[in-house]
Amino acid sequence: MSQSDTPNIQVLSTEVSQLRQELQLRDQLVQQLSQELFRLVKGNTSFMPQQPEFERDLSHLHALQEQLQAVEQQVAFYQDQITTRDSEIYQLRQSVQELTDRTRMLEQVVQELPQIYRRKFEERMTPVREKIAMLQRENRQLQAELQSVSYRLALKTRNTSHSGIDLPNFPRPASEQTNISTPQNA
Repeated sequence: MSQSDTPNIQVLSTEVSQLRQELQLRDQLVQQLSQELFRLVKGNTSFMPQQPEFERDLSHLHALQEQLQAVEQQVAFYQDQITTRDSEIYQLRQSVQELTDRTRMLEQVVQELPQIYRRKFEERMTPVREKIAMLQRENRQLQAELQSVSYRLALKTRNTSHSGIDLPNFPRPASEQTNISTPQNA
């Protein structure tokens, strides 16, 4: 419902109140007239209203009844509109309440998101940290082995550098050993 409807409802409500007051006033006048007429007719039996006045009063009464019916129809119409608007207002209030509740829930979720992301990140980082720690242990172990091998290699190269060049020893066939001794005889 728009804000322009609210003044219309207030105007209509004021108009309905005024019409009800007028209706009550007319009802009172009709009641008073009928009582006065009854009193006059009852108290004075010789009194008979003249035909034109009676017809005039009767036509005036019919006109008032028609106006009363028109006012009642207007009142019923306005009451229907008020009922319709009240139901619209109720539905809009329910929608506002639902949207407010949803907004609060979403705000709470938004506030919890950083904690959820941190927890999920920590859960994902745990295996990575374990893998890094394992790789670092393996790296230290390999570095220790490398230092050990480097140290042994350094010792070996120091020992062999004193004796000269380290040539490989190949096994010799037996026939070559005899040939080597033959040239000495020649």
